[in-house]
Amino acid sequence: MAQLLIGIDEAGRGPLAGPVAVGAVAVPRRFDMRLLKGVRDSKQMSELGREIWFEKLRILEQTEGLRYVVVFSSAHYIDVRGIVPAVRAALARALRFLEARAETSSILLDGSLKAPARFVFQKTIIRGDETEPLISLASIAAKVRRDRLMRRLAMCYPEYGFETHKGYGTKAHYSALKKHGPSNIHRRSFL
Repeated sequence: MAQLLIGIDEAGRGPLAGPVAVGAVAVPRRFDMRLLKGVRDSKQMSELGREIWFEKLRILEQTEGLRYVVVFSSAHYIDVRGIVPAVRAALARALRFLEARAETSSILLDGSLKAPARFVFQKTIIRGDETEPLISLASIAAKVRRDRLMRRLAMCYPEYGFETHKGYGTKAHYSALKKHGPSNIHRRSFL
C-alpha cells in the first residue's frame, strides 16, 4: 500500500532561455485532500494566484506533512542532452530529494512525464494538472520557482527582459536576441 502520494509536473519546457523546472509534491496517505480545494493548473492562474497557492503550499509543508521540491536542469544540459532527458534527469533528482521509495510511493504525472521504471505505482495523466490537485500544486511550485529564478537572472542579463517574458520566445525577446546575440543562459538548440 502506498505510504506516499506524489504529484509531478514541469514548467519551462518551451522557452528559449533558462532552465526547465520539475516540481514534485508529496503527501502522506492520510493527508486531507480537501485542503487543496480550489487549486488548479498554473497556466490557468494569474501570477498572483500562483504566488498565493505557493504560500499555501509552504504552510501545508509546516502544518500537514506535505513536502515539495523543485529541481532544475540548465540550458546547457538541455543543449547537450536534449529537453526530454533534461526533464527526466530533474524528475529523478526530485524523487531522490523527496526520498521516495519505489515500493511505497504512488506517483501521478502530468502529460507525457514518466518516473523511473522502478516506480511501478505511477500513472501519467493527460491534462493531469487540470484534474489532480497534487499535479496542480507541482505545476504551481515549478512555475513560481522558475519565474522567480528568471526575474533574478534578469538582473544579470537586463538587456533581454527575462523579468517580463521569463525566457519565452516573445517578439521583444527575439528583438533583444537579434541586437545582443544569445547569453550564457540561452538554449542554443532552441534558437
